[in-house]
Amino acid sequence: MSEFFPNVSTIKYEGSDSKNPLAFKYYDPDQKVGDKTMKEHLRFAVAYWHTFTGTGSDPFGAPTMQRPWDNATSPMELAKLRVEAAFEFMQKLGVEYFCFHDRDIAPEGETLAETNKNLDIIVDLIRQHMERTGIKLLWGTAQLFMHPRYVHGAATSPNADVFAYAAAQVKKAMEITKELGGENYVFWGGREGYETLLNPDLKLEQDNLARFLDMAVDYAEKIGFKGQLLIEPKPKEPTTHQYDSTASAVIGFLHKYKLADHFKLNIEANHATLAGLTFHHELRVARINGMLGSIDANRGEELLGWDTDNFPTDVYATTLAMYEVLKNGGLQPGGLNFDAKVRRASFEPEDLFEAHIAGMDAFARGLKAAHALLEGGELEEFIAERYRSYSEGIGLKIVNGEVGFEELEAYALENTIVNKSGKQERLESILNQYILDWSR
Repeated sequence: MSEFFPNVSTIKYEGSDSKNPLAFKYYDPDQKVGDKTMKEHLRFAVAYWHTFTGTGSDPFGAPTMQRPWDNATSPMELAKLRVEAAFEFMQKLGVEYFCFHDRDIAPEGETLAETNKNLDIIVDLIRQHMERTGIKLLWGTAQLFMHPRYVHGAATSPNADVFAYAAAQVKKAMEITKELGGENYVFWGGREGYETLLNPDLKLEQDNLARFLDMAVDYAEKIGFKGQLLIEPKPKEPTTHQYDSTASAVIGFLHKYKLADHFKLNIEANHATLAGLTFHHELRVARINGMLGSIDANRGEELLGWDTDNFPTDVYATTLAMYEVLKNGGLQPGGLNFDAKVRRASFEPEDLFEAHIAGMDAFARGLKAAHALLEGGELEEFIAERYRSYSEGIGLKIVNGEVGFEELEAYALENTIVNKSGKQERLESILNQYILDWSR
């Protein structure tokens, strides 16, 4: 078998002084951080779609990527070559997981039956490579947004035939995810929303989305799929508004339709910023509601208003992300999937390695800083003191539901309000200390 990346050897940890672009500076998989190794904390996964099917095209330009597997003579040959390239890449990078959409790994046929046959052939090949290498599937999903049939949505389409086709596609995707030992299954409503409020039956569309998810829960139980079911929030793009827009929106939706016991959230950084929120915010909302299940690790380009899926190299963002993950008790069975793509101008095959190395190092450094921050306890102590009034006196009575407006009015008439500073700048300085102290 010929190599697709002959110029790249197995990526090693060389430390922060290394100048080797094909070496880890901070990610040492076996280094202990607290009671787990970095590898156990971070559970990195490679996104099949961006890494092995991405072309570098954008709305203004043609493909640019130079990929040694793109000389295939048929769609199925290309799919097989991508599998070979993917497992070589993941082995050399030292990543133990990958994620895919059904349409990433195998081409669509003329009929659903032909499409499923293509999937079966490629899934069998993937399974052989998984057994050979020990690389595992973090999650699978169905791609329900690119084909013209999904122009009006999938589960929320006004066409019941489309709903049925989407259900059949998800059924198959769940089956192959189970077959490959996937630890999670993700639902992302790429077009589950609206372009204008002039034409949708908003209630029916949301009711149908709930019905679709309920059917998926039933089918997972029927086939014995024990993995975690995840929903990935995104506010817009390609639609004007998507029903799974934010963590709060999804959590509210799940509670409304009595589905909250069956799903957790897969939080993506770039989706948070598209919603006008921060990655940290969405992770916090998911965590405090007991719904943080997994992460799509990337970042958005602040100067652009769409889903750019840059690699996550901002150590401030990765530190705050890992702070939430550590407070969550980890992500298992979820993980950190690099839903990120190299820039259009980074078109050489080796750039794929350098990009993943940069992201893995950023999260490794963020992990160490977040662990030290939690160990130091300054933020936790400040917050506890800031809300101390709710642990005694009238505040404790509020928390315990022992008072109403009359009692609170009587209290307010007798007492003077004394606020204290929020000390934001001090807390930001503390955060800087932990991130910038490279000895930690």
